[in-house]
Amino acid sequence: MEIPCLNDKNIYPDDKVLTRYLRGAKSTWDSFMDLLKTDYSLFSTEWRYYNDGKRWLCKTSKKTKTICWISVGDNFFRVTFYFGNKAEEIIKRSALDDKLKAQFLSYGGKFKFRPITIVVRKKSDLKFLKALIELKERIK
Repeated sequence: MEIPCLNDKNIYPDDKVLTRYLRGAKSTWDSFMDLLKTDYSLFSTEWRYYNDGKRWLCKTSKKTKTICWISVGDNFFRVTFYFGNKAEEIIKRSALDDKLKAQFLSYGGKFKFRPITIVVRKKSDLKFLKALIELKERIK
């Protein structure tokens, strides 16, 4: 069961707060942030409190294009990418893990945008994030 984290709008998720919640996943978080800075220098990240979900989310963007949304849980972080329906054929033909493809395809064409979410706990999970970022970059 997920323990609600970063749900106090008065506590900004700075490094100290992230360390408290991420614990063992903090080094993976740091590696992900380093990856964004070095391999995707045009990306920006912004923490914002969203009243509708009652929690802080980190939005990663390239200019006006949203790349992904990041939330923090107890000893993990979750990264969600949204792809439009026109991405279906590209995702089907991609080298993505079959479970990730199935996650996208399970929504069918019912929604304008469909999510693919990765729960990140260890550094080996970053390869999935990199693959999804590359896909997001390819799809206009």
